[in-house]
Amino acid sequence: MNYHNITKDDMLNGDGLRTVLWVSGCNHHCKNCQNPQTWNKDSGIPFDFDTIFEICNQLDKSYISGITFSGGDPLFPDNREIVCTISALIKDCYPTKTQWIYTGYKWEEIKDLPIMECIDVVVDGQYEDDKRDITLKWRGSSNQRVIDVQESLKQNKVILWCD
Repeated sequence: MNYHNITKDDMLNGDGLRTVLWVSGCNHHCKNCQNPQTWNKDSGIPFDFDTIFEICNQLDKSYISGITFSGGDPLFPDNREIVCTISALIKDCYPTKTQWIYTGYKWEEIKDLPIMECIDVVVDGQYEDDKRDITLKWRGSSNQRVIDVQESLKQNKVILWCD
């Protein structure tokens, strides 16, 4: 898997100050996507041990609330295994840190993926330019949902996350 960037001390992509991993690879190709340079899975930098070390150094900071996986699409089929492994490692090493994931897939398509055991919040659905709304928190278009993953799994229905 490749990635484009690790953003430190981010407050736009989830609750609190976060570390954001921007992965490469996306097959949604949303019109007016904010990150079209991440669509090609071979673009960016190879993910390696040093990348994990950099992420962990950020998560070691008490003021960092957690990690957000974005891109590209962290749930692009070629990314799923390694993103799931990273997520499980973070859950084991940093159990108090929250994990958010942005994906173009709908909840109904991804709810049974193993990674969901580790994720706290998912922002689902493709960005739809005709539904763009700059007043929305943590999402770009009104069709996207901010979902409380663990509560949704417990209740077997979509439970929206409230801030």
